[in-house]
Amino acid sequence: MPQFADRVAKAQRSFIREILKVTADPSVISFAGGLPNPASFPVPEIAAAASKVLYESGPSALQYSTTEGYKPLREWIARRYQEKKGMDVNPEDILITTGSQQALDLVAKVAVNAGDTVVMEKPGYLGAIQAFTIFRPQWRSVPLENDGPDLAALEQAVQGAKLFYAVTSFQNPSGLSYSEEKRAKVAEILSRHKIFFLEDDPYGELRFKGQALPPVYKQRPENSMLLGTFSKVAAPGFRLGWIVAKGEIMNRLVIAKQAADLHTGSLDQMIVHQFLADNDFEAHVARISKLYGDQCRAMQAAIAKHFPKNVHVTEPEGGMFLWVTLPEGVSATELLKRSVECKVAFVPGAAFFVDGTGENTLRLNYSNADAATIEEGIKRLAACMEGCMAGGAACAGS
Repeated sequence: MPQFADRVAKAQRSFIREILKVTADPSVISFAGGLPNPASFPVPEIAAAASKVLYESGPSALQYSTTEGYKPLREWIARRYQEKKGMDVNPEDILITTGSQQALDLVAKVAVNAGDTVVMEKPGYLGAIQAFTIFRPQWRSVPLENDGPDLAALEQAVQGAKLFYAVTSFQNPSGLSYSEEKRAKVAEILSRHKIFFLEDDPYGELRFKGQALPPVYKQRPENSMLLGTFSKVAAPGFRLGWIVAKGEIMNRLVIAKQAADLHTGSLDQMIVHQFLADNDFEAHVARISKLYGDQCRAMQAAIAKHFPKNVHVTEPEGGMFLWVTLPEGVSATELLKRSVECKVAFVPGAAFFVDGTGENTLRLNYSNADAATIEEGIKRLAACMEGCMAGGAACAGS
């Protein structure tokens, strides 16, 4: 067989996607995937929007389109940034992508050469780690505190680096958010360095507690890119995301997008835009946020009831995830082996670290399970934890 390109020779499959194969068993309670709750999908409204688009604009919806994306959809996105967040974003600053994952790939293509230094949060989003790894960067990581990054570590890490990637609201995997003070200080640090900033904001709309805060991009737009997606607030099956960027950055991203797929599907873009035009989007998002808030509180209550007291858990104000830290010396990878036998799954935290640490951490998703399922799953997982901490036999199902 001919030799594969160096960029993929050592690339690995997504750890989360592989775990999801285990959860295909309906008897397994899964807290592993970052899956929106199907109950939040606006199926009748989407069906009506699809019918309207096809009957009124069928030929154009099924035709090739522009690389930048469907203009009315880009106008809607830009207007919402202006009105809801007070940001200087125009339609020409928006590039529609095939999900946020393609956006990560496009940014890596235009910004990162082999050997460039990419700075990640610690822990950091696995999908971004996978996307950037293809381009063979050098990694630096910045520890997260309860209100955002360790600023001294960030100041040191960005020196001489090419790009800093961050999820500033309800971070994946930790659930943590940058405070208003940390956002201002991060913007100030980045403004003193010639470094690309990639801010990923897939969960920012899903706030169920606390005060809404604008992205760091608002304070530091130069050399910055902001990602958004409809996967968490409409439906992931559309694979619709976007990049906010200006000037030459946007020009380079468009070129990379043309080489990748010419443009994201016209039909999906037009259907989503029709859905947004015909429905109360703010009320729709409010319903999702309430649903996830209820599920998060159900998981927190179950954890308080069942988990060992020496296990630490984050307290998110929105999003889809809780982050669990086990006592030192307890392996989440070993715990997963036992928990699968108990018919409950999660993602071990080591996959979210670029420096080989995090073995005693794990991520739990609460958005795709009802309260009764959460209670049972946490009860099973707690039993497995007790067994791992005691070094005893594999846990038994409930």
